[in-house]
Amino acid sequence: MFAVIEDGSRQYRVTPGEVLTVDYRADAKKGDTLTFDRVLLANGGGASAIGQPVIEGASVEAEVVIAEEKGPKLEVQKIRRRKNSRRHTGHRQKHTAVRVTAINVPGLEIVEPPPAPEPETAPAAKTEAPPADETAPAVDATAESETEAASSEEDE
Repeated sequence: MFAVIEDGSRQYRVTPGEVLTVDYRADAKKGDTLTFDRVLLANGGGASAIGQPVIEGASVEAEVVIAEEKGPKLEVQKIRRRKNSRRHTGHRQKHTAVRVTAINVPGLEIVEPPPAPEPETAPAAKTEAPPADETAPAVDATAESETEAASSEEDE
């Protein structure tokens, strides 16, 4: 099951249990629940529900994992040529990390995926180890001596 939501003029494809980085929310604390109401599309394995522009009554609930995290540092440098004028600054955007807990879409048919095949249990281990001679690859001494003899004839 997945949904496409809109938040902060961006669209995100989310599934339950996924960790998502969204724009910073100053009032969000770790463990709080956020609700995203702008669900554009949802699919439960069968037919998709497509909004025009949003699905009425649909929502995606998420729990705040990290209230404030910083993005990568962006460096801004402005240089005016031949004037020895330089300005160097940096910026790190703040984000909030959330974990999607539920996708609620009224009337969406959820088709259960086929169950994963259970791994077969390994047969019981043998108590006796096979003799060392049977496990080692067979070496043919006559074949080795013939190849050595052929190579020595070529050298002469």
